[in-house]
Amino acid sequence: MRASIGKSLEGSPATKRFFTLLVGSVGVVYGDIGTSPLYAFREALRPFLGHGVQQAEVIGLVSLMVWTLTIIVTFKYVLFLLRADNDGEGGTLSLLALLMKKTGSYMPFMFFAGLIGSALFIGDAMITPALSVMSALEGIKLVTPALSDYVLPLSAAIMVGLFAVQAKGTRTVAKLFGPITVVWFLAMAWGGLIHISDEWTILEALNPINALWFVIHAGWAGLIVLGAAFLTITGAEALYADLGHFGRKPISVAWFILVFPALVLNYLGQGALVLSNAETVHNPFYLLYPDWALPPMVILATMATIIASQAVITGAFSLARQAVHLGFLPRLLITFTSETNAGQIYVPAVNGLLFVGVILLIISFGDSQSLATAYGISVTGAMVVTTLMSFEYLRSVWGWSTLAAAAGLLPLFVLEFVFLAANLLKMHDGGWVPVVLALAIMVTMWTWTRGSRLLREKSARNDLPLETFIGSFENSSHPPATVPGTAVYLTSHDDRTPVVLLHNIKHNHVLHQKIVILTVRTSSKPYVREDHRATITQITDRFAKLELCFGFMEQPNVSKALAVCKKSAGLKFEIMNTSFYLGRRTLIGDPNSGLPPWQDRLYIALSGLGIHPSDYFRLPANRVVEIGEQVTI
Repeated sequence: MRASIGKSLEGSPATKRFFTLLVGSVGVVYGDIGTSPLYAFREALRPFLGHGVQQAEVIGLVSLMVWTLTIIVTFKYVLFLLRADNDGEGGTLSLLALLMKKTGSYMPFMFFAGLIGSALFIGDAMITPALSVMSALEGIKLVTPALSDYVLPLSAAIMVGLFAVQAKGTRTVAKLFGPITVVWFLAMAWGGLIHISDEWTILEALNPINALWFVIHAGWAGLIVLGAAFLTITGAEALYADLGHFGRKPISVAWFILVFPALVLNYLGQGALVLSNAETVHNPFYLLYPDWALPPMVILATMATIIASQAVITGAFSLARQAVHLGFLPRLLITFTSETNAGQIYVPAVNGLLFVGVILLIISFGDSQSLATAYGISVTGAMVVTTLMSFEYLRSVWGWSTLAAAAGLLPLFVLEFVFLAANLLKMHDGGWVPVVLALAIMVTMWTWTRGSRLLREKSARNDLPLETFIGSFENSSHPPATVPGTAVYLTSHDDRTPVVLLHNIKHNHVLHQKIVILTVRTSSKPYVREDHRATITQITDRFAKLELCFGFMEQPNVSKALAVCKKSAGLKFEIMNTSFYLGRRTLIGDPNSGLPPWQDRLYIALSGLGIHPSDYFRLPANRVVEIGEQVTI
């Protein structure tokens, strides 16, 4: 008896941790998809308002929404993609890094698919806060129509406050995210449950035949409705992107025991309400609740949409960090806002970009109904890209044959492509907005990747092999003067002589007693163990090569890594007798460089946004020496 009690007490910390992750995943992972009932069913009914909504249409539409949640979210994301992790991390760029690691080759198609998926996600991160917050605040009109004119300024004010607090971090606020969102899902389930009995025939929506009937018989209007129905699963990508923060089991359990049942009950309740009272079609979500519950529901909905906005903003920060470490963006300033949670970061450049985009969307569209027409393309596009990348994952990682992988994913691809085509019909009604946003972001990442590659190739043509340099130095009858201490030269190619080393000899005519050629690599893994961090190669008594490797989810901290090397690997140097030599490049446009003039200018502008290498690599500020050079690009 005592032994069983002891085991129970020993297991309680693990149980408590799992419960904490479970509740936390409800707030962060499902914050976005949990706000879809505010507008998805309402927008999907809009094309039928002219001739009056028929019973078969409502049942078919609810059935379509329920089975879209089942097929795409449950089967694709929860049961499949959560298993397609890169050492515990998920998301488009994590999947791309995993594929490049497994295949050991550069795949242009997968590379551009990763860029497109990332760009669409950032576009989604702009639209989601604007749409969600405006949808929630529009419930004020039902409480008191006199406040209708305040929806727009209140939405903008909330966005100003939300983006302003990003620099302070979300550690304290994050503790409230899960519990509030749990209450939100319970409230949605309650609202739907009390109205299902209004029209029991709505339960026929659980039969997938009704969803299929709706798609076949809805005609041209059905394509428009399909685009709106896809709003049901906005935020599903967060399931995969936030995998590393919570783990597969808490995310999966939260979906099956709370989120999925609450969403299904709410959509069934909205459908039953519309069938029993056609006048509720204009705002079926808020009309689920009695008058006394409307004010608290508006407040709760606003809090839920702010949480959903916070989740997608945090996701954009994480994606930007991955893009920087994988070489898709310049080295941006990234600050950590939590000492215990490495996933809580702040990227000022991305925060500013998202803030400007969200405010412009709120002002331009004016209300959630107009903005909803622009939504969907970024979400469906990102999902199609993920499915295409999953095809290569099944082949290269799980070892499936091409035929088996195609057969397994073809039905899912066809379904998502139909949804994408339906959303593309909204291009003239504002659907061009996410397309333009994604295109601009993709061109930016492509320009940086292409420009950096050309710059590396150009520099390599003038490089001097390191072995040749060391040999010529040791055999020289007039070697440069030797000064005490250690010099660390950062370079991206450890077999080449760093340009800044050649400049130092050329202009100062000196070499240090000890010289370390330092290369910092980014692994295709999210994290690298400390004992695998450094590789030291002694070339001669004076020259050594040091390679530091960091995961693409880690912040490169050279100072900390060198301290570890000193203890574990026996690297002998004193930090106060060590100088870090960096090259500062001034880029000059060259029409013959291989880039068009407009890309030349864009690449140079992007390089100006990048954080200085000494800050990015966390080098000791008082030990850094810079030598400048001009480079044409």
